[in-house]
Amino acid sequence: MADAASDHAPVLPSLTSRATRLDTARPPEVPDDATLEASGARIGQILFNPLQLFDVGGLDQDTALFRLANRLHIRTRESTIADQLLFREGQLYDPSTIAESARILRSTRYLRDASIRPIAYHDGVVDLEVRTQDVWTLNPGISFGRHGGQNTGGFELEELNLLGLGTELGLAFKSGIDRDSKSVFYRDRQLGSSWWDLSTTYSDNSDGRLADFSLERPFYSLETTRAGGVAANDDLRVDSRYDLGKVIDKFETHAKLASAYWGFSEGLSNGWARRYSVGFTYDDHEFANAPGTNPALLLPEDRKLAYPWVAAEWVQDRFAITRNRDQIEKTEDYALGWRLRAQMGFASSATGSDRDAVMLEAKASTGYDLTARQSLALSADAAGRVEEGSLANGLLGAEARYYFRQSPRRLFFLGLSGTAGSNLDTDTQVLLGGDNGLRGYPLRYQAGTGRWLFTAEQRGYTNWFPFQLFNVGGAVFFDMGRVTGRDPLGSTPQGVLKDVGIGLRLGNSRSALGNVLHIDLAFPLDGNSSIDKMQVVVETKRSF
Repeated sequence: MADAASDHAPVLPSLTSRATRLDTARPPEVPDDATLEASGARIGQILFNPLQLFDVGGLDQDTALFRLANRLHIRTRESTIADQLLFREGQLYDPSTIAESARILRSTRYLRDASIRPIAYHDGVVDLEVRTQDVWTLNPGISFGRHGGQNTGGFELEELNLLGLGTELGLAFKSGIDRDSKSVFYRDRQLGSSWWDLSTTYSDNSDGRLADFSLERPFYSLETTRAGGVAANDDLRVDSRYDLGKVIDKFETHAKLASAYWGFSEGLSNGWARRYSVGFTYDDHEFANAPGTNPALLLPEDRKLAYPWVAAEWVQDRFAITRNRDQIEKTEDYALGWRLRAQMGFASSATGSDRDAVMLEAKASTGYDLTARQSLALSADAAGRVEEGSLANGLLGAEARYYFRQSPRRLFFLGLSGTAGSNLDTDTQVLLGGDNGLRGYPLRYQAGTGRWLFTAEQRGYTNWFPFQLFNVGGAVFFDMGRVTGRDPLGSTPQGVLKDVGIGLRLGNSRSALGNVLHIDLAFPLDGNSSIDKMQVVVETKRSF
């Protein structure tokens, strides 16, 4: 692809040029997308312009440390980038396909940013430049986090871009809230330069073990016409029920899951991709008293569900690009179109189930640019079983996220989410606390059959770039929420709980090991006297 000869090959600017990384505009002599598409232009030469981890002499200072990091870092291979492009030389120029290829590249953990732009036009042929920048992908270090009054930590040795091939390989020793674990994992998202995604994990835990395997060729683009895969999971663990941040009951869970599916689509048509799938799922949960503890106060009943299913999905081709929304100084892709999915299955004794049930799942999401400065993202999901005419383990969730752009470096955010449960399985608990958004309270503080949470956040995104490693931001926030219904073993709900706080945000712009580091001080305004007057929250999240 990149080696193809061309008499019209454009000369790429030097990698030390400050404009190389920032300027994504096409040269003035290259027509716009509509003109290129209408004229039937074909793709000529595809040139790859990979920036190093540190662009020394360009946007980054030329220091001994940065030069050493570049020498130690194995840059993503050109073939790894090329394998993810949805277009090839000689094909018709399609702006939608080119935009989606850039989104796919930006979604990888080993690239900081990616752009694709036309750089020359001649004789009905348009040449393209694929520009990418790597991030540091080796993690040989100690991790630490704190939220809800609990500490987590561990040691990890992981490489998220092995030999520049986009392959993940890791070994980890972690001390978490629920268990300590020793695990090894491997993932190749493009097995043999294909779109097959191979993932496998084995974890030896303090309360059991986990083995997970999947091999899938997903609907990787809007034009994908075939998909399929298999997956298997065997998880032996001890689950806990919580109240007021404390464990009040324990039981052992042995969950075995296996599934296979095949899907088809006609690709993108009139701005929509319509996808249809058929599959089979085996879901077996066995419960027992946890070893070495008192008998469970509320032991769930065993549950075996084996069922064929059918699903339909509709995805609208409407996306936008921004910066300083949920990340700091990174290109962000967000959907403005609808994404809808519905699935129905039928479990019965004939397929190996211990009951007859209709299995239901549905998801929906969309986004809106309300004005040039305001946007809204909406999502909802529902799942449950219909057994003997009644809904079992029904869960309905919904979320709204509102963004008001005050300036390029200031944004006001509002979030509202809710969950409603009906006739929940005994092993399903709806919780609210410091680990799911109510930052001033212990983790898993309140339990019920439903919950809602409101958040208001004033965000600031600075241009401070300490040591050229972290982008710095900050937030002032207010959280408010409550649980609804009553957990079978939980205490009486305390009504509406509120907190206020301030936080520091460090955008991890040079590393693939987490997008945004949160350091929050949160102050509860309600709750009983047993909770601390201030919660310190330290965690890495994928968003602001």
